[in-house]
Order: sequence, then C-alpha cells, then structure tokens
Amino acid sequence: MPARPSVTEAELEAHLRGICFKTGPPRYIGVEIEWLVHDARNPRCPVAPERHHDAAAALRALPLRSALTFEPGGQLELSSLPATSLTACIEAVSADLALVRPAMRELGLGMAGHGHNPWHPPHRVLTQPRYDAMEAYFDRWGSAGRSMMCNTASVQVCVDAGQEEPGPLGLGRRWRMAHLLGAVLVAAFANSPVSEGCPTGYRTTRQVVWSQMDPARTLAPSDGPDPRAAWTGYVLDAPVMCVRSDEGRWDAPEGLTFRDWVRTGSPRPPTEEDLDYHVTTLFPPVRPRGHLELRMIDAQPGDGGWIVPLAVTAALFDDPEAAESAYRVVKPLAETAGSRPAPRNPLWRHATRGALTDPELRAAALACFTIAQEALPRLGASDEVAGAVAEFAERYVARGRCPADDLLDTAYADEPAPAPPAKPPWPVATAPPPPEPVLAYDDELIPGKDSQ
Repeated sequence: MPARPSVTEAELEAHLRGICFKTGPPRYIGVEIEWLVHDARNPRCPVAPERHHDAAAALRALPLRSALTFEPGGQLELSSLPATSLTACIEAVSADLALVRPAMRELGLGMAGHGHNPWHPPHRVLTQPRYDAMEAYFDRWGSAGRSMMCNTASVQVCVDAGQEEPGPLGLGRRWRMAHLLGAVLVAAFANSPVSEGCPTGYRTTRQVVWSQMDPARTLAPSDGPDPRAAWTGYVLDAPVMCVRSDEGRWDAPEGLTFRDWVRTGSPRPPTEEDLDYHVTTLFPPVRPRGHLELRMIDAQPGDGGWIVPLAVTAALFDDPEAAESAYRVVKPLAETAGSRPAPRNPLWRHATRGALTDPELRAAALACFTIAQEALPRLGASDEVAGAVAEFAERYVARGRCPADDLLDTAYADEPAPAPPAKPPWPVATAPPPPEPVLAYDDELIPGKDSQ
C-alpha cells in the first residue's frame, strides 16, 4: 500500500491544481463505454457470478487496445486510449468491439446498452475491498448506491480541459459549458425508463440514482470563475470513503473529510497517492482528471449507439466555431438551472424526467445537433458517422423523443404508460448523513412496490 511519506495540505492543493486541469490546445478525445452483461437467450435470467468471471478471463486474453474493466455488478467497460481525432477513437474502439462481441457470444452472453438495468435488482459480483467499502458507505443514504454500483451503465466522453486563455476553447468556458450542455446530453440520450420490469416515471432512472447518493461526492462543485479552486476545495472537503490497508477492511471514520485527514493524521497520515485514490471515489457529472470526463450520458442501444454521443460531444467541444455557437445556445439555460448544483437543479431535473419533451431542452438539443452536424466534416468525420448523427437527430431530437421512449412504446404498445410518481424522489440528505435513509429509492421510483 502507499509507501511515500505524508504531505502537507498546501502540497496537496498544489498537486490537485497541477494534475486535474492540464491545459493546452485541445488535441485528444476519448470514450469509456459500459454495457450490462446478460444471458444471450434470456436477458431476464440473472447471470451467475461464475459466468461473469469466465467472461473476464476470456476477454483479458484478447489483444485489446482499450482498457478492459468490470464494474461491481458485472458491467463490462472499455476505456479507449486518448486519440488524436474522432475518427481514430471510433476506429480503435470499434476494432476492440469486433473482438469482444464474438467472444461474449461464444460464452452465451450478450451486451445491452441501457442506462439502468431494466430487469434485475442490484447484485454485486465483485468483492474487492474497494467495493465492500463503497457499498457500506453508500448504504448510509439508502439503496441508490447499490443500484449505481451494480445496475447502471453509461457512455462517458473525455475531452481535453482546454486552453488557459479565454475564448471558445478556454478552460473556464469548457468547464461551464460541460455543466450546461450536460443537461442537454442527459435529455437527448436518456435511455433508462425501467427498473425491475416497472416504469419509473423518468426517462433516465440512472440520473435519479446518481442524484440520491452522497451529495458531497456526486453533485457538481460550486460554480465560480476558477475551476481549479472550486475542484480543489470540493476534493479536500469531500468525505473519505475508504482508507486503504494491506489487511482487513478499507473503512474510514464516518464524516472524515480528506482535509480533516490531512490535518489530524489519523487513522494514519495520508499520502499523495491517497489523494489520487480519493479522487477516484468522487462522482460528479463532470470530473476533471487532467482532461474532462463527461459522465452524464446513459448507455445507448445498438452495436454502434455509443458513436453518436461521442461524435456530438467531440464536435461541440473541439471545433472552435461549433464550441462558440454551442455555448451561446446553452448559456441561457443557466437561468433555469439556478444556483443549485447539477444534477439536483431544475434544469437537470427536467432532463431526467421529461427529457426532450421539455420545450427548452428540445430547442437547445435541436440547435446543438445542427451545430454538431455542421462541424463534423471539419473534424474529418466519416460519412457513416455524420449519417448516424443525422439519423439520430431526425428520429429523436426533431420529434422531442429519446431512446427511452422506444422502450416505453414497446412495453406499453397496447396501453398507455403509467403516470409518473406524484412526488419526485430528489434527495434531501446532506453531509453528515442522518442515521436512517431519507429516501427509500425503490418505494419512491416504483409506486406500490414493496420496500426492499
């Protein structure tokens, strides 16, 4: 475990400022894609842990360029290497998927693109100390943490942090745009309206899950002119989820922030490596890791569904003309968002419940997709990629729909879909947490369902 000596609070602040926003002209693009793993013949049949482990062994023997990982519930994730162009990123990940999918089929397993598992309750198949500690920590807020760990999947797009100088590619502009455009991406690509076979009343149940957990590590940092200062304070003031150890559980004293840990040196003096690990336990909608991780997009249906959110996001962030135009479109959304952080503010709530049925979000999405379509040729995107974006825009955005609506249409082809719950399940927990969960996630999202 960590061997370096402990460091001072000032040194850790400098470390965070140095590694979390690496500035310069945008050059790289990346994507992290998650899938729910299911039985190929019957998705509603739970997959035994042994089959997950067999799949992991088989896939790790493949010559993949992307990093391969498995999430606590057995979700499969591919994380691309930083690519110097959108085309290179798509080609590299597509080549890896051409190896992964046949290997999974040989094992009788399928890969489903849903933001939240529509079939099963959460069931953890990984038992590492990190996940034991994470589950125990999030259980203080109710069952949403287990759903996040085991039942959610996403498309995470990674863009460079941007330039130090102001302007459409500047760090401050990109940071702010990510949090406003994020709501538009949530709405356009919402794809998780069902949990355990029941509609939840939300186009993206995955976003509801994220909003119900520890606010000190899942909400966006406070808005302000200096993203580095906001992020540094956010990281140091977030509670410590776990203290790593060579033996035993990785528990942490309840309510201990990282800043407290540095100042007290207890239960042992922290190190720079502890801080880096602490950052991996923070899950805001946009997470700076040198680059910016946009973490709000639901996993998408279809073999190539992940390409459209990647292409749209890359176009709006990395083409200077598109970045300027997109910022002008999303800037007025700040009035609806108000002062509360994402994903709990009104803008993100509207995206979560109604997606593009919300007139303001639909108008913004229409404008942003048009801007992205105009920019894609300038980024060297292929006709196939541009065509996929145009088809998505026509099928969904122009009609005020999202992929979640297809699932709801299929499930309720012969009867109207049930009305959403009367009481939104937005959390009221604040740190330190109350002794009992404030919200019962299953009760709030699935009216009439017995509490688990």
